[in-house]
Amino acid sequence: MKNIFQWTLIGALLCTMPAWGVPQQSHVEIREIVTAFVHEQTLNLPGQVTINVHEIDRRISLPACPSLEAFLPPGGQLLGNSSVGVRCTSTKQKWTLFVPVQIKVTVNLLVASSPLQQGHVLRAEDIGNQKSELAQTGILTDPLQAIGKVLKYSVGAGQVLKQDMLRAPYAVKQGQIVQIQVERQGFKIRADGQALNNAAEGQAVQVKTSSNQVVSGIVQSDGAVHIRP
Repeated sequence: MKNIFQWTLIGALLCTMPAWGVPQQSHVEIREIVTAFVHEQTLNLPGQVTINVHEIDRRISLPACPSLEAFLPPGGQLLGNSSVGVRCTSTKQKWTLFVPVQIKVTVNLLVASSPLQQGHVLRAEDIGNQKSELAQTGILTDPLQAIGKVLKYSVGAGQVLKQDMLRAPYAVKQGQIVQIQVERQGFKIRADGQALNNAAEGQAVQVKTSSNQVVSGIVQSDGAVHIRP
């Protein structure tokens, strides 16, 4: 029994020790690749971005790889506490390592300057800002993202504004008479119809024609409905 325990312990130690004569992958290089990857992926984030790539456990020993690739695991996001994968793409060596990272983004968040009711069209005077750390995606940071948009529900003064709180104004409203446009073989056919639902520019709308046929099309900027033949 004692011999079995000894050999098990020796085997476990061998798994964490570098093989004799085999060059080992530099942890410094791995962290540099992760840092460069995160910098590149966060270039378009607003505000001030601070990146901290954690140290790699010294006990981890990997064969040196001539071709390393960083990637974001499925479902991952580069915000807050996260991790970045690094894999060896060499045909001779195949391994993957996940390195913990922390990304802090300090921005001016958009907030409601006063209580606002559902259906209100946002104006510049309705919007204030608050400097804070970005904790999730979908937070608005640029007034141009909000001005002219319609609130889906009421918000209180000082409440942070998010993308899912707003919608584009309707270009077509239910019951409205709209112009239907159909392009066929280089010429256009136009007819009137009645919209059966609300829709913003670029959204789909169903229209009932004068012959009571229901067709579906895309709302244009002028409120016309383009039907694909």
